[in-house]
Amino acid sequence: MNPSPNAPFKRALNFKNWISLAGFIVAAGSIFSFMFLWAMSLMSDSGNQYLGILTWIVAPMFLIIGLILVFIGWYLNRRRVAKMAADGAFPLLTIDLSRPRDRRNLGLFIAGGFVFMLMSAFGSYQTYHYSESVEFCGTLCHSVMSPEFEAYKRGEHARVACVACHVGGGPEFYVMAKLNGARQLYSLAFDKFNRPIPTPIHNLRPAQDTCEQCHWPERFTGNLERRYDHVLSDDDNTPYSIRLLLKVGGGGFDQGPVEGIHWHMSKDNKVEYFATDDKRQDIAWVKVTLQDGTVRVYRKGDFSETPDAKSVRVMDCVDCHTRPAHNFQAPNDLVENSLRLGRISPELPAIKRVAVEALSAEYKTTDEAMEGIDRHLRTTYEGHPDVRKTTAEVQSLYKGNFFPEMLVNWRAYPNNVGHKDWNGCFRCHNDELLFGKQTLTITQNDCNSCHTILAQGRGEQLSMLAPEGVEFIHPEGDTLGLLCADCHSGGIQSP
Repeated sequence: MNPSPNAPFKRALNFKNWISLAGFIVAAGSIFSFMFLWAMSLMSDSGNQYLGILTWIVAPMFLIIGLILVFIGWYLNRRRVAKMAADGAFPLLTIDLSRPRDRRNLGLFIAGGFVFMLMSAFGSYQTYHYSESVEFCGTLCHSVMSPEFEAYKRGEHARVACVACHVGGGPEFYVMAKLNGARQLYSLAFDKFNRPIPTPIHNLRPAQDTCEQCHWPERFTGNLERRYDHVLSDDDNTPYSIRLLLKVGGGGFDQGPVEGIHWHMSKDNKVEYFATDDKRQDIAWVKVTLQDGTVRVYRKGDFSETPDAKSVRVMDCVDCHTRPAHNFQAPNDLVENSLRLGRISPELPAIKRVAVEALSAEYKTTDEAMEGIDRHLRTTYEGHPDVRKTTAEVQSLYKGNFFPEMLVNWRAYPNNVGHKDWNGCFRCHNDELLFGKQTLTITQNDCNSCHTILAQGRGEQLSMLAPEGVEFIHPEGDTLGLLCADCHSGGIQSP
């Protein structure tokens, strides 16, 4: 049977209802938000991976919801029109502009739709910025990312957005970040993530794309004065400090001579290495290419093969600065700093050793740790007037740096800046990597190669500066050529 001439009109009439009209408004708002977010993604250089989720998932989802509402209104109105047409009754869902009530409602609906469009634009803009915020990155996954978030808030990069380092700009890493985010979402939903969360060593962008957008390693920094305050693990909590000049160096082009620690990052030199472990702590092969084209290859022991090109890494900032934003401090450093600030009472005998023992103990939960720390300190210093204040401080130190539910503490993540608790510099600069009979040793006993010790000790000893440098004297006596990390571990020192 051929359709009547009024069939197109009747089909159009089926869409003239408030439900379908609401659906059209929602769909239009979603299209507007999509275009707005898409334009922002094109103009933004931050590479926010969550902006892609909003643009390509959330906005289309609201478009689908709007179209579903349009269909529901059409379907309900079609049935009502068909049912009431025979009786001549006008369907209540249909919009009839001849009726004052419908004209008034339509005016209100248009005004509401306009407000909805404005709110969509404002909401899209605010959501975009919230998705770039530190709170969004740090709290979205709740307890999973809580350790990293807590460490970030205390770190040197606490005012740098997460996406600036973990994503950066450019389409390639933007897509990679979105794919990695989808994998992380699956891991979180089905409890498939590792504990502790692995450091993203192998999928971080090169430092030239992230770190060097703010930092400039070629700039000639020269020597920086530093003072390191320590406390001995004796009954008197004896202070022991070192003042030194750290030879940061740098240089290149017209900035100054290429020297110091940042020699490694100069464009005039190229350092490549191969590590046999995932954390890049055991380095078996090093290749150094100098500005004049000289190439030297250092090998460890029986490592005679040439590593595959894909497994060779060109050294950059994060090979030393391994914990630039998420550093979980070692118990020794935490306790020494609190003693220096007066938050832990030095009147408690051997408190340095006792507090480090309490922090270093194995606990399964944070609650268990709080009870264990309280019990350990109160048992040791029963009746002492300062024990309550010190206990509260040690518990606070634990909460900010230890997360037993996620198996996170200072042991989980190597920090290769320096060489006290981890081998750091000595991963390469040791007497095992050989170029013929030549080693990469600094040497380990030459403490003035990367820094000049101006003074050491305590009290007036720290005012007796020696510009030419003095030989390092360990407070416990001769170290017999040991590396720092052979005894120091960040916790209770090895004998």
